[in-house]
Amino acid sequence: MTYTIAALYQFAPFDDPVALRAPLFDLCCAQGVRGTLLLASEGINGTIAGSGQGIAAVLAHIRTLLESVGPGCGALDVKYSAAESAPFRRMKVRLKREIVTLGVPGIDPSRDVGRYVDPAEWNALIADPATIVIDTRNDYEVKIGSFARAIDPKTSSFGEFPAWFRAHRTQFGNNPRVAMFCTGGIRCEKSTAFLRAEGIEDVAHLKGGILNYLEKVPADESLWHGECFVFDERVSVGHGLSVGPHTLCRACRMPMTGEDRQSSDYIEGVQCPHCVVTRTDDDRMRFAERHKQMQLAKAKGRAHLGDDAVMASADLY
Repeated sequence: MTYTIAALYQFAPFDDPVALRAPLFDLCCAQGVRGTLLLASEGINGTIAGSGQGIAAVLAHIRTLLESVGPGCGALDVKYSAAESAPFRRMKVRLKREIVTLGVPGIDPSRDVGRYVDPAEWNALIADPATIVIDTRNDYEVKIGSFARAIDPKTSSFGEFPAWFRAHRTQFGNNPRVAMFCTGGIRCEKSTAFLRAEGIEDVAHLKGGILNYLEKVPADESLWHGECFVFDERVSVGHGLSVGPHTLCRACRMPMTGEDRQSSDYIEGVQCPHCVVTRTDDDRMRFAERHKQMQLAKAKGRAHLGDDAVMASADLY
């Protein structure tokens, strides 16, 4: 079958996310849907995959939950793509303090957020030399692709972004125009809300994120260079959301190129050129055994918990 993949999020004030977890998990399992959903008092975030009918049923349930919160909360942001093989092997619904971890109390994108810029208008904004363009993603994501002129904060997690911005705030001048982007929009909504709270008035973000841009902007008009990292078995996508050439190191979760896989430092499931110097012999023995068990499970047509463990991330979207 062809799997429908839905990357989704919505900021909304849930009074009791704990009560929402079990019914949502049960529905996903009943519909054969797999992936990860994060629930918090600020909303929902995640990526799921399954049949078109199964995904539609789960999204309808989520929209009902959002609409029950209040007017305007049901506008769930969803990005669709497809895959020929299952991108996830099990279903997880997790309770979190934040649906994307910034770590700054009081930041609420449902109340104050930067202006949304459609993909068709994005090129003109970021091509303007007066615009400060910031990539809010993790360093390993930026490494395989980004927009022209974008600043790379070189953060290893989204929670490091506030400290980075505060440390570099004076470099941007008194009244900067800032444009930010991320994979699907959620990190940008929260980071623009953060900048607004820090006193930056003219701040914008790419509506629907890189995925929306790559889907809608033709390659010959694009200012995007490289591939976009995604948190599932596709690893990366390009223009038209076509699956990219990268694979994932099962030891450190870094995206790898064909050159990386040809390196003498690469051992499948154990290490890669990105993590070889950080691994101990005990690490390598443990990873080798995990890889062996994963391969045995695959040969028997079974899921192995290690498959999803290496794809886990708090920054799903």
